[in-house]
Amino acid sequence: MGTSEDLRLNRRRVLRTLATGAAGVATSPLWVEALIALSDEAGQIRAHAHASQPAVAASWTPKALTPAQNETVIVLTELIIPETDTPGARGALVNRFIDDVLQKAPQGERESFVRGLGWLDRQSRTLFRSDFAAATPAQQADLLTRLSAEGNPAREQQAGLDFFRVVKAMTITGYYTTEIGLRQELGDPGQLYLPRFAGCDHPEHQA
Repeated sequence: MGTSEDLRLNRRRVLRTLATGAAGVATSPLWVEALIALSDEAGQIRAHAHASQPAVAASWTPKALTPAQNETVIVLTELIIPETDTPGARGALVNRFIDDVLQKAPQGERESFVRGLGWLDRQSRTLFRSDFAAATPAQQADLLTRLSAEGNPAREQQAGLDFFRVVKAMTITGYYTTEIGLRQELGDPGQLYLPRFAGCDHPEHQA
């Protein structure tokens, strides 16, 4: 990975590899399953309401997350679904979707997610002496590789793996229930969202 473009994870490869964590895993703790279920429910509601391109009101502030935590979510989700010829997770305001899900989630699940963000920063400081959002793109990509199935076959760092699985699932749902994800990225003609992503041929995303 030598250039900034090389550091951007290919969107289709992300959906084939990293996003496999969105499928059920028997060893996942209940908070992981609960947040993924809440995210799926919120995504269905939004998509069936014919989701349009999200508003870009400058006055928006996170309600469940602190500004610093929100920035980490922005960086993290953009690494999962980066901008290519169409906007990525940042452009689709996936962070706002995640914040909204967390705001409506029970306190325990919300606190578990926040602990995951803290874990990510601690791990980044241990490895790179900086919080995750302040690390270089190469360092951020390296840390996420350690949390992928390919980069961590022994499933070490279980807390990080659980958190990353939640973020991947919420990012995918948040992105592909927007006008950007459905129409610009997938070319969906109007058959919105569930039970399958129109134009998405990856079996892990089919109901």
